[in-house]
Amino acid sequence: MSNIRVLIAEDHRTVREGLEMILKAQPDIEVVGEAGDGQAAVELAKALNPDIVIMDVSMPQLNGLKATRKLQRSLPNVKVLTLTRHKDDGYLQQLLRAGVSGYVLKQSSSTELLHAIRVIAGGGQYVDSALTHRIVGSFVEKSGARSAAPQREPSERESEVLRLIAWGHSNKEIATRLDLSVKTVEVHKANGMRKLGMKSRIDIVQYAILRGWLDEA
Repeated sequence: MSNIRVLIAEDHRTVREGLEMILKAQPDIEVVGEAGDGQAAVELAKALNPDIVIMDVSMPQLNGLKATRKLQRSLPNVKVLTLTRHKDDGYLQQLLRAGVSGYVLKQSSSTELLHAIRVIAGGGQYVDSALTHRIVGSFVEKSGARSAAPQREPSERESEVLRLIAWGHSNKEIATRLDLSVKTVEVHKANGMRKLGMKSRIDIVQYAILRGWLDEA
């Protein structure tokens, strides 16, 4: 198998060099470039087409959120792994909406970061283990608030579609994988979300964490 090609976007040189040392020590990961600001990260990603961009949130020129949005529009196949000190759920939700595939805290171990990279490279999504209990708690709390409305369990096919969405696959990719039309995938997604009282992709990711789906990716 080919190596996982990674671009590092981090404005602090010391942190950037530390990340590079960690990644270069891995036999299955190749660092293809480095950027010190968000705009440079977008331009380098277009030139190098890495598998994953490790993206700091707070950077000059263009912050990580805006850079992620630009990358998702121009390079939808490039995965973004956010690296930040922020534990605030607001940051996580904004970045999930922007299309990031992973969210890892800088204060976490290098093992956590490497695991996240490999999960994302395999087509999954990853949220730092230090945050999963908060996300699950938030989902359970919201689910409790919605429990007055009668709900049914999603069908096996609906659950399969929601699981693949949580792993980061597009409707078109899911349709190809399950040998369905895109329209049918959209119907299964809508029905599954309705049965579970979901309103957004963030709800799907939270539910996936609760069910342990992200660990299966």
